[in-house]
Amino acid sequence: MSNAKNALIVTLQQIQYFLELANELHFWHTSEKLNISQSSLSRNIQSLEEEIGIKLFERNKRNVALTDAGLFLEKHWSLIIDDFNRIHRQAKKIDEGVSGAISIAYPGSIAFKFLPDLLKSIDHNLPDLKIELTEPTDQNHEKLLLSYQIDISFSRDKILNYGISSLKLYTEPIYLVVPNNHWTTKSETINFKSLQDEKFIISGLHHTTFFASTLRNIFQKYDFEPNQTLESDFGGMILTLVSRGMGISILPYSFKFAKSENVTFIDINENIDLYINWRKNDKNTVIKKVVDYSTRLGNNFYLNKD
Repeated sequence: MSNAKNALIVTLQQIQYFLELANELHFWHTSEKLNISQSSLSRNIQSLEEEIGIKLFERNKRNVALTDAGLFLEKHWSLIIDDFNRIHRQAKKIDEGVSGAISIAYPGSIAFKFLPDLLKSIDHNLPDLKIELTEPTDQNHEKLLLSYQIDISFSRDKILNYGISSLKLYTEPIYLVVPNNHWTTKSETINFKSLQDEKFIISGLHHTTFFASTLRNIFQKYDFEPNQTLESDFGGMILTLVSRGMGISILPYSFKFAKSENVTFIDINENIDLYINWRKNDKNTVIKKVVDYSTRLGNNFYLNKD
């Protein structure tokens, strides 16, 4: 009985109120953000301090500051709340099953053929499934998966993490993309040195994306420094600019499915892969189904070119 009487009774709401106040360090601003009265916030914080027997804030009429114990709890309770939210999101997805929702991150290059074909397959087999699509341009897919912000990642590189499964779906060529009337369309082979005066429209080479790294490797291989006049991570925009004669680019084969006018794709004997990544041992059965649909499509993707 003594253990039951001495057990702490701290609510999730109290912890959330504490974390908000620890972030704002201002009772009025915090109460406005939480949409509660300042007196209600003060009572909750005071009740929390009394329950745990720890002074969390030093406060006077002008200032609010965390105590050393408060700083310690802010750090550790923040992690607990993050874990709680991730677990809750995942449990909700498991509970919803095939009629629930999944989040998919993808590179823009697959938006013209592979991804639409996959979504059509999913819609046919799982018509009640809600899908959220996101196209992160320079974000870490590994972190997005592990934080449960996304469920499936399509990426150009394999994610190396013991908690994540990665499967290569296919390999495709990389092309030099030029306007139809460009002089390179009449050349049998491309010498990168001959492109020295050309204006390149490509992803920022300083970015951490896999494709930016691939471009750096290509240019290093041919000891070539491009004259980069425009920078974009969005292939659709790049194709439009190339079609208007504003420069040339280097893009994966998948962009041929965009059917852009006035552009020619020239093979430069370089390749790139597409991987599907998902959390290992995920209890959401929908994810396995999507992986299966993706694998079947990937096996035939390059066979159905053009």
